[in-house]
Amino acid sequence: MEQLQLRVAQIWSQAGGIKGFELVSPTGAALPPFSAGAHVLVHLPNGLVRQYSMCNDPSETHRYEIGVLRAPEGRGGSAFMHDGVKIGDTLTIDLPRNNFELREDAADYILIAGGIGVTPLLAMAHRLNRLGKSYKLYYCTRAKESTAYLERLSGDAFAERVNFVHDGGDPAKGLDVKTLLKAVPANARLYCCGPTGLMNAVKAAASHWPAERVHFEAFSADPSAKPAAPAGGDQSFEIELASSGKILTVPADTSILDVLRDQGINIPSACEEGICGTCIVNVLEGEPDHRDQILTDEERDSNDCITVCCSRSKTARLKLDL
Repeated sequence: MEQLQLRVAQIWSQAGGIKGFELVSPTGAALPPFSAGAHVLVHLPNGLVRQYSMCNDPSETHRYEIGVLRAPEGRGGSAFMHDGVKIGDTLTIDLPRNNFELREDAADYILIAGGIGVTPLLAMAHRLNRLGKSYKLYYCTRAKESTAYLERLSGDAFAERVNFVHDGGDPAKGLDVKTLLKAVPANARLYCCGPTGLMNAVKAAASHWPAERVHFEAFSADPSAKPAAPAGGDQSFEIELASSGKILTVPADTSILDVLRDQGINIPSACEEGICGTCIVNVLEGEPDHRDQILTDEERDSNDCITVCCSRSKTARLKLDL
């Protein structure tokens, strides 16, 4: 997979425990284009790989901007970004990819963000401004003082289209999504990214919307949405590598990803929770037991791909395109 070596040109602190990072080419060359809602995988010097959404205007070709929330309960990636990355450092990143793409065919858009979930929606707002589209961005935070990108979103380019909702820590004082989404505007699309509680509330309030017009991106897995293990618990199964015919056993308590790693097969991964799609592998034979929260119903029904970080097999063997 093609990768970029980018220099950290700027680092700054936002509210809410978020730091902004500007990444540029060391030679000043134009960067590969990205679309609103896209993310990059950052390969950290400590061996971790993390996914971060880009929040700058997609029309900009000279830089990528990402926002990183320091997560005290995380697995170390955000802490390293906050404490270990300095201006002038070089970071390895994969080319931009997009699992949360802005569909530009609608007449109206509703964007709902919570906390760090504002980052991909900020890029969408930039793009919608350039397209001259009608939209409203509802940005939910605890307080004004903990609202990242407040100055930018209060500027002339966004002021009339952004609604800040501060609940003071009381969800009852938050955004009334039931009322907001009660009516389904003709030819509208809804995009939401934020904490699990907000996402679940929006999903419930938009349950009567056409499914193809409602779009979500999660930064952490929702435990309540995770498929339950089969009765009797997980069982071992086999995977066959198509390129060599080699057959490997996946124990009941081990992921496909870990088995492949033990064999020296490097599969890109980031979240390891089934929400980013980084580790998707094509399936040639067998029926996956999908445990992810990223594939669409159509992709699951096709049985031709699997997230190897968390999903398993319903059949005794899966043949993987590896």
